[in-house]
Amino acid sequence: MPAQTKLTKKQRATEIMRRLHQYYPDATCSLDYETPVQLLVATILSAQCTDERVNIVTPKLFGRFPDAPSMANAELSELEELVRSTGFYRNKAKNIQAACRRIVDVYGGEVPAVMEDLLTLPGVARKTANVTLAHAYGIIVGVTVDTHVKRISYLWGLTKNTEPLKIEQELMKLIPQKDWENYSIMSIYHGRAVCNARKPDCENCQFADICPSFDRAAAVNAKRKQQ
Repeated sequence: MPAQTKLTKKQRATEIMRRLHQYYPDATCSLDYETPVQLLVATILSAQCTDERVNIVTPKLFGRFPDAPSMANAELSELEELVRSTGFYRNKAKNIQAACRRIVDVYGGEVPAVMEDLLTLPGVARKTANVTLAHAYGIIVGVTVDTHVKRISYLWGLTKNTEPLKIEQELMKLIPQKDWENYSIMSIYHGRAVCNARKPDCENCQFADICPSFDRAAAVNAKRKQQ
């Protein structure tokens, strides 16, 4: 069991960021897309669904409806069928079509590059808007908080909040703006590779000595192994 290094929250965030860059230097958005609208749609589909599943679905979806006008004018039933395997498919298809109609009617068919405008699109909250701005336009205005980021940020002691907006606001104070999206993407990679929600590999975690949740999580893992 590693000896715990005592750090302030700000010091821990700085050290976490340093190690994330060290261990996940090539981390990037794992959704497949070619245009801003395709990224927006893929991100909407990723809610309650893995990126791997979304990447299986989108080639056929984008092959049939490659842009906002075509999705806006699609038969809703066809959109539903194409995205069915991502879960909550009726609501996702409805939001995708409504968002694309607004993109066509209000923004000339181009996904807006302003947070406030993105948030007017059906089905788009800050998570989807942050991903779209960061990876489609290189604009960093916030921290993308998905289930991985929410869980790991809590385990790392960077937040005690449960609401994504409050978590985002806390993280923005702890992490330099240039690393806001890097933190999200890299911590997602760490959540998949090591700090898995169902079976975290605490004993081999690169952050064990600075993770305030290590002792508790390791004890739970040890108990699981005995069962």
